[in-house]
Amino acid sequence: MFNKILIANRGEIACRVIKTARKMGIGTVAIYSDADKNALHVSMADEAVHIGPPPANQSYIVIDKVMDAIRQSGAQAVHPGYGFLSENAKFAEALEAEGVAFVGPPVGAIESMGDKITSKKIAQDAGVSTVPGYMGLIEDADEAVKISNDIGYPVMIKASAGGGGKGMRIAWNDDEAREGFQSSKNEAANSFGDDRIFIEKFVTQPRHIEIQVLCDSHGNGIYLGERECSIQRRNQKVVEEAPSPFLDPETRKAMGEQAVALAKAVNYASAGTVEFIVDGEKNFYFLEMNTRLQVEHPVTELITGVDLVEQMIRVAAGEKLTITQDDVTLTGWAIENRLYAEDPYRGFLPSIGRLTRYRPPMETAAGPMLVNGKWQGDAPEGEAAVRNDTGVYEGGEISMYYDPMIAKLCTWAPTRDQAIEAMRVALDSFEVEGIGHNLPFLSAVMDHPKFISGDMTTAFIAEEYPEGFEGVTLPEADLRRIAASCAAMYRVAEIRRTRVSGRMDNHERKVGAHWNVALQGHEFDVKIEADKEGATVAFADGTALRVASDWTPGNQLAVLDVDGDPLVMKVGKISGGFRIRNRGADLKVHVRRPHQAELAKLMPEKLPPDTSKMLLCPMPGLIVKIDVEVGQEVQEGQALCTVEAMKMENILRAEKKGVVAKINAGPGDSLAVDDVIIEFE
Repeated sequence: MFNKILIANRGEIACRVIKTARKMGIGTVAIYSDADKNALHVSMADEAVHIGPPPANQSYIVIDKVMDAIRQSGAQAVHPGYGFLSENAKFAEALEAEGVAFVGPPVGAIESMGDKITSKKIAQDAGVSTVPGYMGLIEDADEAVKISNDIGYPVMIKASAGGGGKGMRIAWNDDEAREGFQSSKNEAANSFGDDRIFIEKFVTQPRHIEIQVLCDSHGNGIYLGERECSIQRRNQKVVEEAPSPFLDPETRKAMGEQAVALAKAVNYASAGTVEFIVDGEKNFYFLEMNTRLQVEHPVTELITGVDLVEQMIRVAAGEKLTITQDDVTLTGWAIENRLYAEDPYRGFLPSIGRLTRYRPPMETAAGPMLVNGKWQGDAPEGEAAVRNDTGVYEGGEISMYYDPMIAKLCTWAPTRDQAIEAMRVALDSFEVEGIGHNLPFLSAVMDHPKFISGDMTTAFIAEEYPEGFEGVTLPEADLRRIAASCAAMYRVAEIRRTRVSGRMDNHERKVGAHWNVALQGHEFDVKIEADKEGATVAFADGTALRVASDWTPGNQLAVLDVDGDPLVMKVGKISGGFRIRNRGADLKVHVRRPHQAELAKLMPEKLPPDTSKMLLCPMPGLIVKIDVEVGQEVQEGQALCTVEAMKMENILRAEKKGVVAKINAGPGDSLAVDDVIIEFE
């Protein structure tokens, strides 16, 4: 076994590998760019080596720099994580030439299956059903348009060396094919150092289901069930679960056996994932094979009890698999939500900045583990487990140079419904401040009827949120629970304030029992009767809720019991009440005395400034190009400029017809959120 492993990656996956290596008694080496000198993975590793400037194409994906770090550290093996150099055959060859083990598949398997064009040809030759497409290299945008017309719109434009949603575009017409080809090519070059592009038919209404395989170098191969990855946005997975609520045992077995057969055909050795599109009749079609560890691997670990990183390391060290297909048992249900540094209220555009508050929910170790068919660890059988894979910390900075994912929150429970409920509570308990983030959106998905029923496709987000995410409107029953809780909390805060002032003897009597609670367009008149165990909050219609909690003023997380059911809320202070975030809703809750509530109705409403004649920068980023000039008339939907942020190019389009009056920025300019790019007459 190795004594020292270098992790050729950053962020949460580097931290994830370090944890398993530490468990195995193996020393670890981190690499880092200027932007990551204070990153969590650097502090967690036993050693760290600096490799260059922040852009990945000047540091993390420069093979020579990574090889220098290996030589400096004396590492015997390299785990590449995912992305960056994880599927780069030249990197694997360089390691082999240096006598350093690659914790991944052989070079030949990377070349044949890591490249999406080659892998699809091999799959076709092996008789595997594949999605129609053009597997040859595409020289320019004109050829891309011609091929797209031959295949028939819509088409998917994809980077051959891509992954993680980078270098991928859907085109519905010639203009989008032309634009998408160039943007995909640019993103692929920047992210992977390989700008080859291919095009395939975009199958509407599909489910994205993938099979986890594990093979050694002695001819043994198994599959560890499937992962449902259908909830995606911009071709980037957002929510994953294992197993899939759609598959039956027969389909699972057929997909698994086909995936293993494909892996063995290329002498695969390591963990890998075979991705399929599955239609409504459970017909499945090979998409691609990812010759690396997947982002969503934790859900497989939680339902099988197999540490995939440990198995990868053991295979790389030449060991045989000790697990057979008969040993693989899928127990319970696991769900993963990806926490992204992006603002769901601004079209999910990237957000950067400092994490002024970062408090994940309490973990149950790494979740339950199966050992000889029995659950072991901190989560007893029948109870839910929480796992959070992360690479950030409170006070750390989210950089514009890398992927916006900052954590993977996972829950496990005996049933799917229980795993979903555990995830709802975990999301409500996750405190993140300082940046835009998608926690509200994730909460909304967990409560969506289609997700709850398991009836979703890869078009879920596009279909259910066609105008983007605008927050959650809670039902009245939930608003009553929050109103009762906030009334009881506000009363506690008022009592504390009167005690601090020292001006009242009978604090509770002076504070009073009658209150008006206003939130999300609703008002509730309530009366509070408190005792040492909690408070009974009575509504004007005669109903009442019992509220119990140990919350104290200043705490930013409130964990309450409302009529025997748990309620977890993130709490912020506003004048005369609270800012409450719960189940995806962001609420201003005003708690007033009855006469104050009457006066509040007379206050004029403050209107936001008019920015209808301006193009504002929706996220911090770099201007790549400006597509218009002063005096030009633009039409609705016309491209105005391109902004690059977190390795993704974003084309900003005109919302309506207008004439350009002034352009305030040009290519190469770095802009902040809401900086004015273009003004219109």
